[in-house]
Formats: sequence, structure tokens, C-alpha cells
Amino acid sequence: MARLNDRILQFFRNQGCVIISTVDKNGLPHSACKGIVKINKNGRVYLLDLYRAKTRDNLRYNAYISITAVDEHKFMGYCLKGKAEMTPRKNIPPAVIRAWEARIAGRLTQRLLKNIHEEKGHPRHPEVLLPEPQYMIVVEVKEIVDLTPQHLKKEFKHGQYIRSERNTGNRDSD
Repeated sequence: MARLNDRILQFFRNQGCVIISTVDKNGLPHSACKGIVKINKNGRVYLLDLYRAKTRDNLRYNAYISITAVDEHKFMGYCLKGKAEMTPRKNIPPAVIRAWEARIAGRLTQRLLKNIHEEKGHPRHPEVLLPEPQYMIVVEVKEIVDLTPQHLKKEFKHGQYIRSERNTGNRDSD
């Protein structure tokens, strides 16, 4: 299992949603938008799926999965690759359900605040209309892919841009 550093943990915790990808029995990829409920340093990611459809069918056939998130503004992102296990609704710990409910309430609050500031988004509040989770997906992360372009990694450290040879004419000493 891959260990996740604090930067990766915080990045995924700040995401409203992530894109998960699975593969069907014909070898075709399927992508879906899901919300992370919990993620820990030991490389476990907990997602709740609200529907029993394509993602569930694919995971029954092939348990390998990827979880991708990007921050377009910072031009960075990560893809976590691993193996998933599914837990039926009746076996989902109450703390996980409460965490999901808190996350939904937070998303609704953010949408309301943006609407107040006239940053109009969706005309309704879709979070209120979401069904209850049907099952939990627990992913054991095996590989972490940093999607940040290599030439930008030297310029962007600890959330801030630093001077590098590209913008100063001097060579970095790394």
C-alpha cells in the first residue's frame, strides 16, 4: 500500500469531487464523479456510491480503479491507482455516513454562499436531491501519479512559486 503525504492528503480533502475510472468486461474504460468521504496516510480512500450501476458492475468484474483530481488554477493534480473493495450499505460504519452527510452539508453551504455573492451556479441545490449511499468503495492505493508537468515542479514548491532558471536566467542547484 502506498503512503500518502500531507500535501496529497490535503489536495484530495479539498476536492468537491473526484473522477474515478474503472474498466468493464469488454475492456472499455468508464469514468464517474464521486466524492471522497475519508482518506488517510496509510493509502486508504473511502468513497460512497449513490447508485448501483456501471461502477459497481465494473468493480465486480475488475477491482482495479483510479481516482483522479486536478486543480486547474494551480495546474496540478494526482491520480491514485489501486484496488477496490465494496462494502454493502448495511455494513457501512455510522461514522462514515455522518462524514458523508457533513460533506454534503458543506457543499450545500458553499453553493449558497457563492449564490449570495452572485457567483451563480446550478439554479437548484442538487446536493439536497442526492439519494442515500448504496455501498462504500474502499480503495487501497498502490501507486501515486503526480500530474503536475515536470518543468513546473521546480517552480512550485510548498504552495508557492519559487525562482528558477526559467524565470531568472540562473540555474537551480537541485
